[in-house]
Amino acid sequence: MSKVLIPVPSSGFDPSEVAIPWKLLRQERHEVVFATPDGQKASPDTCMLTGAGLGIWRYVLAARKDAADACMQMDSDSAFRNPLKYSELAEADFDAILLPGGHDKKVKEYLESTLLQQLVAEFFAAQKPVAAICHGVVLVARSKNRETEKSVIHNYKTTALLKSQERLGYNMTRLWMQDYYLTYPDKTVEEEVRTALSDENNFLKGPKPILRDSPEKLGRGFVVKDRNYMSARWPGDVYNLSLAFMGML
Repeated sequence: MSKVLIPVPSSGFDPSEVAIPWKLLRQERHEVVFATPDGQKASPDTCMLTGAGLGIWRYVLAARKDAADACMQMDSDSAFRNPLKYSELAEADFDAILLPGGHDKKVKEYLESTLLQQLVAEFFAAQKPVAAICHGVVLVARSKNRETEKSVIHNYKTTALLKSQERLGYNMTRLWMQDYYLTYPDKTVEEEVRTALSDENNFLKGPKPILRDSPEKLGRGFVVKDRNYMSARWPGDVYNLSLAFMGML
């Protein structure tokens, strides 16, 4: 079985995008190792986990019961409770890496970590499986090839959280949550990822993301696979991403 690394921020990670992959990987007996900036146990975005603060949109925007249940199970997992530090990570120690997202502004320490950006570049150089979803694709886009100084996905096809999705979440909640849904108010995920690509046509939007996928309804999800790299847009793609990623291991 494979040893998979899932780095997360200290707090604010999306519960669906971490707990569902963790659960499915563990069911197939893969080893999952977590990492945080300081080696302390991480916490999820409580708005996404419980729906608190989302008002009338909580049942539309918050994590579904399957993800919330998986997150509670993960919270008692020894690997989750005892993560490594970013500074302790080495590409050679792992077979693959999975990069979740989260739009809480607390995830910036994860997206902006030069240690993680260098690590992701090393996974690409080694041609090991890399999976990213939602804001996790921003971390990939910011990771630079050491020889070319361009993004590691400069010549790859990818998807990520769509501008339309990010703006919709913002517009639905801005009256009472201000810019909570905009991690970087001046630039959406899609806009930043597109600037990292050699050809804007390499950004694939997929079908309109309306309903979330599930083990029984995988047709609702969308992923993009290009060589060793797999990407997805939002929690509604997480089952497709997890299963396709395990197929790469």
